[in-house]
Amino acid sequence: MIPGFDQHRVQVDEDVTLNAAAGGSGSPIVLLHGFPQTHLMWRHVAADLAADHTVICPDLRGYGASDKPSARDADTYSKRTMAADIVALARTLGHERFALAGHDRGALVAFRAGLDHPDSITRLAILDVLPTLDMWDVLHGADAAVAFHLYLMAQPPGLPERMIEATADEFFGSFLDGWGGDPSAIPTEVRTAYLAASRAAVPSIVADYRASAGIDVDHDRADRAAGRRLAMPVTVVQQDWGAALGYDAAGLWGAWAPNLVHRTTTAGHFMAEQTPAEIVKDLRDLLNR
Repeated sequence: MIPGFDQHRVQVDEDVTLNAAAGGSGSPIVLLHGFPQTHLMWRHVAADLAADHTVICPDLRGYGASDKPSARDADTYSKRTMAADIVALARTLGHERFALAGHDRGALVAFRAGLDHPDSITRLAILDVLPTLDMWDVLHGADAAVAFHLYLMAQPPGLPERMIEATADEFFGSFLDGWGGDPSAIPTEVRTAYLAASRAAVPSIVADYRASAGIDVDHDRADRAAGRRLAMPVTVVQQDWGAALGYDAAGLWGAWAPNLVHRTTTAGHFMAEQTPAEIVKDLRDLLNR
């Protein structure tokens, strides 16, 4: 629970209900979590923003306390489908237009929502990812070993799920430990909650990642060919992986977002928990643009 926030169960699709925490009042902003986390990753940021904004923090489909439908086909966990979930959630809670921020997997959903639903998304914040198509393009050679999990979960159904389920806490915990930098940013009780939620969601988490090696690439490629770009103000905050892997992150994002503010941070991947005051400032600056 995020203190002062109410929990909601909102049906967004025929067989999918999302869990969401909501609090505050004022212009709305939706915050989407990353991997291997839940909406709790926003606990500090959400509490600050709720002073003058309506803040909605859902668990994505397949994660946390939200429903985890079986992957009937590639579209079940496409970012297009997951973005439509978020637009439906916001509308049910009374918001036709809203700002949207996402971290990691949630940022990929936010990116797709910005492309597919430009009339709904007023402003967009992205934390520590590249667009799916660009991400695959920059990973090559031995340097791609840092993203081994992307390749593992891209494999056909069966083996990845069994391998991860056999060592779920060690698998998910390795990312919480290795990507952070400051262990105190994710206290024991929150880490325990993340591991329990991920352990219970292995098939849907793998399906989400598998979609990013297939149908999500197809959607991004079609948009690039059509010249579609993000029409709203966009802020991107990410670690400076570009220097190590040989790509220009600001340039890649600029090709998608003409109204872009891009900055790098020395915080680790879990920046909303490690440096929440900085992320609140980034979001408030975006909301004032």
